[in-house]
Amino acid sequence: MKNKLHLIITLFFLLQANHALSQMEGLLQLSGVVVTGDSLKPVPFVNVVIKHTYRGTYSDYYGFFSLVASRGDTIEFTSVGYKKGKFIIPDTLTENRYSLIEMLSKDTVLLQEAVIYPWPTREQFKQAFLELQLPADDYDRARHNIALAERKERNDPMPMDGSMNFRNAMLQQQGKLYYAGQLPPNNLLNPIAWSKFIRAWRNGEFKRKDNTDE
Repeated sequence: MKNKLHLIITLFFLLQANHALSQMEGLLQLSGVVVTGDSLKPVPFVNVVIKHTYRGTYSDYYGFFSLVASRGDTIEFTSVGYKKGKFIIPDTLTENRYSLIEMLSKDTVLLQEAVIYPWPTREQFKQAFLELQLPADDYDRARHNIALAERKERNDPMPMDGSMNFRNAMLQQQGKLYYAGQLPPNNLLNPIAWSKFIRAWRNGEFKRKDNTDE
């Protein structure tokens, strides 16, 4: 009884091994390179998938790929910007290795014309057109510049207000602190100061101005 059971188990394993061997005999190593059809440049990172299965691989930076497939399988090659490629492994191969060069054609996608308008509706365009503020012409710009010059001329003889007097006092105090512990510079021998004094004297800036009430 034990001999019969042992014989049955042995036959079962032999049948399983023969079935696995028959399946392995249909496998082969498929290798190749994916290139462009016009310039024969390698196409990197192409999806190489066996059709109707989830098995596959992708090509490297130089377009090379390698995977295990069966005779008669359909291999699909897909990549963005290229048309889909397809290759059927011959079922009459006798060797367990096969190499090929797959060429992909560039896929040109023509998009429809798109016209972009700045305003969605005619009503919004009409409102924007009516509210449009045209830039000033040369005459308006000249009047504006003259007004600025006149304003500056009127502001020059005006005395300083409280904030300006405070700022002037702080600048003088800062100058004293800058030369603390040492002799301040003497402008008596400063040629620049003398030139400013002579220019102001010639311009009559030291003349006495009598303020008369109008």
